[in-house]
Amino acid sequence: MPECRVLVAYASKYGATAGIAERIGEVLRRQRVQADVVSAEHAGDLTPYTAVVVGSGVYAGNWLKGAAAFLTRHEAELAARQVWLFSDGPTGEGDPVALMKGWRFPQSLQPVADRIRPRDIALFHGALDPAKLNWAERLILRAIRAPVGDYRDWPAIEAWAEAIAKACV
Repeated sequence: MPECRVLVAYASKYGATAGIAERIGEVLRRQRVQADVVSAEHAGDLTPYTAVVVGSGVYAGNWLKGAAAFLTRHEAELAARQVWLFSDGPTGEGDPVALMKGWRFPQSLQPVADRIRPRDIALFHGALDPAKLNWAERLILRAIRAPVGDYRDWPAIEAWAEAIAKACV
């Protein structure tokens, strides 16, 4: 079996998703898996990769355009590889899926995911820093009373990445 090489492609608006993608790459490399972490908009040819992890921040139940476009543009190539998908977004305490009322992945992209057949789809807590938001986003934040802070669950993210490394090699 050829050596596993993983592309971790992500779309991040304010850096929380980029941080998750970087941590996934670090864990894979610690497990002796070759991993490249690149924004989805800058990811190129998938030929060198045996596996792909794609992640996006979530806004109003949707992935960012860069990640959604990557998924649809590379659908055929992804269907021929091991694929894992992740989203991050909810802030606050508790199970992220419960906080999102059962939401796990954008409905608009579900047909694409069904054709790709990912090994797993994860939803992680995100981070919310009002200082990074524009005035309209701060108004929305205030209106919906979203918890502010960094709620990323690093042990859960690292355990997920370790499972990818085990499945990949």
